[in-house]
Amino acid sequence: MDLETERLKLEPYHPSHYEGLRIMEGDPQIMRYISNGKVKTPDETWDGINRVMQRWETYGFSWWAIREKMSGMVVGAACLQHLANVEGAPLEIGWRLIADYHGNGYATEAARAIIEFAAGHVGATYLVAVADPKNSASQRVMQRLGMTFKAIEQHYDVPCVVYELQLHRGEQSNGQST
Repeated sequence: MDLETERLKLEPYHPSHYEGLRIMEGDPQIMRYISNGKVKTPDETWDGINRVMQRWETYGFSWWAIREKMSGMVVGAACLQHLANVEGAPLEIGWRLIADYHGNGYATEAARAIIEFAAGHVGATYLVAVADPKNSASQRVMQRLGMTFKAIEQHYDVPCVVYELQLHRGEQSNGQST
């Protein structure tokens, strides 16, 4: 399911997103908070695309490639998934952007669209987001989304800050109910 915002189009992972995802997953600066700076190989990027496509089939949600509408370029990725990919765990929202696109508000814009999707299409009433404790930029996005700090917990085999968001039926991305 594609999602659109004023400046972005979010598309479920597809092989056509490979080049944009490779730029991001091959950059140690981007991956420093995700895998301690370990970049993914081209095969790992392909495996990730295929794994995500299967999750879309299974759950009806997973990772979206984020395209900038004006340029058509893949500028990042964002997700709705079970926390740490553990079925039955709370639903997690997440994001990452290619370095050239940091600071444009794209992560917040994409996350708001995913929150709306989670509430309206999945029926979610509770979401979390996690980040490396040193990733202050992601924590600022969480705060802009109206999320509140919950705790530092172990997820993905590393300590993570956890922020949470309570949703209500008809929740909109600006935090107001309809």
